[in-house]
Amino acid sequence: MPEPTVIHNTFVIERSYPTLLEQVFAAFANPARKRRWYAESERHVVEQFEMDFQIGGYERARYRMGDTTPFPGVPLTNVGVFHDIVPGERIVSSSTMSLGDKRVSVSLVTVELLPTDTGTDLIFTHQAAFFEGSGGPQMREQGWQHLFERLARELAH
Repeated sequence: MPEPTVIHNTFVIERSYPTLLEQVFAAFANPARKRRWYAESERHVVEQFEMDFQIGGYERARYRMGDTTPFPGVPLTNVGVFHDIVPGERIVSSSTMSLGDKRVSVSLVTVELLPTDTGTDLIFTHQAAFFEGSGGPQMREQGWQHLFERLARELAH
């Protein structure tokens, strides 16, 4: 049997933040705040980050990968659409990721926020189809784990 050319994967990341739910939601909804924790990095240069946070709105990000990445100098592009937004509760979006001119994945992401006595619980569900050259689901999950560490630092300021 030949090797599959598409890898389907789902992972869930749960995090607790000692921050009010409204502040965690704002870190996803406010373009300037999201750019800081989600788009900016010492590993790449942000060439574009635009976000229209509403149902049917979009998120577009384009990066030039740095020398310490698996894809030095290659442009990485994410284009997404917001499908469902319930303020303070849920965000559902889909996106495509391309390296250069090659599509490497299509994802569906659900962010759920729950108030707790000590702050906010975040439940992040990522479902995707990964194509050749994507780096695979493990790389994506590690990337999101890193992003949620950056979100913790953003919320602490």
